[in-house]
Amino acid sequence: MNITLHKSKIVNRKSEIKITGSKSESNRLLLLQALFPEFDLKNVSNSDDSKLMAKALASNDELVDIYHAGTAMRFLTAYFSVQEGRETMLTGSKRMKERPIKILVDALRELGAEISYVENNGFPPIRLKGKKLTKNKVSLKANVSSQYISALLLIASKLENGIELTLEGDITSVPYINMTLSLLNEIGIKTSFENNVITVYPSNEKLKPKTLTVESDWSSASYYFSIAAISEVGTEITLSSYKENSLQGDSCLVDIYKHFGVTSTFKQNSITLKKEASELKPLTLDLKNAPDIAQTIAVTCFALGIPCDLTGLHTLKIKETDRLVALKTEIEKFGGKVDITDKSLHLKSNTLFESDSRKSSPPIEGLGEAVSVATYHDHRMAMAFAPLALKTSMVVEDAMVVSKSYPTFWEDLKSIGFKITS
Repeated sequence: MNITLHKSKIVNRKSEIKITGSKSESNRLLLLQALFPEFDLKNVSNSDDSKLMAKALASNDELVDIYHAGTAMRFLTAYFSVQEGRETMLTGSKRMKERPIKILVDALRELGAEISYVENNGFPPIRLKGKKLTKNKVSLKANVSSQYISALLLIASKLENGIELTLEGDITSVPYINMTLSLLNEIGIKTSFENNVITVYPSNEKLKPKTLTVESDWSSASYYFSIAAISEVGTEITLSSYKENSLQGDSCLVDIYKHFGVTSTFKQNSITLKKEASELKPLTLDLKNAPDIAQTIAVTCFALGIPCDLTGLHTLKIKETDRLVALKTEIEKFGGKVDITDKSLHLKSNTLFESDSRKSSPPIEGLGEAVSVATYHDHRMAMAFAPLALKTSMVVEDAMVVSKSYPTFWEDLKSIGFKITS
């Protein structure tokens, strides 16, 4: 379904939004709960990905289809490898069958797992014959997706000898690795991370029962940081439930968006974003530890007319779509100028939007009021471009793709003043 976002403004200068649990934390904890049923979970993400993860973990079927859920594909590959006596075929959507899994499969095979490819070598679908894994030493290149690393760490304590994982080179997405290790520690699993060696020790004893509450999703919060940055000075948006000492790498938004004049104030279990007057300057960022917010930041810079150089983005090419190519294509529809490499994005300055908040920004000359944004089956493309509706009208194609991570996104935007029709 396509929707039209009409040029809007925030009507309530002090808006409040409640966002459900982090998809990243939820998917890790759902897998750990399947391995250790002793603990309960609260505030689990209502995203499609987390629902698919929970359904797959509860299923006894031989065929498990996780559609577009990339995190689930990687985590479940590790999980089904250690389900002794169970044979599983793990598959997904057409795009999922184009997303590489070979690095993880090779690592699991090195530990003794029995995995074969059903169609194309190196890609899903895969067939797994679950068995007891006794080997415990494995190496990975450190710049691979952190989801490969986390998949191994999540099952490690259930292996007879745990895991000693050596990362070779410069490590990508350290916060996501630390998140996995922190969650393991929180449920009572012993780990260590020294230099480039991660060790997870085996757990042969029953863990103490406890209830864990998933923090709300910082990636979902990123769109409100963008909205605050593009809004008039004095606009406030309060989000819950968030904590200052977050495990999520995308919490770096707090520091990054100071660049755009957005201040963040934590109080109890919420964070309030406020737009302050500021001088806008070119932005240079290495996002290797938080690549999922690159789209949001690029669109924010475009809306504010400032150039940016974003690096550390090599993992974006194997996401739901090639996000670097998609960003270039869609920003240029609005008249922007973007250069990309296989790991960076360079947005040139523009005067397409009036930056003076006292004036009403005209539509983009020559493009009318309804530029059509393609989303490429990628939830983050839809949500990253939505804040541009504070500057101009647009059509968002396949808008319900947002359900992958944030099903109530459009309703929440309406609640703070966005005008949306289908």
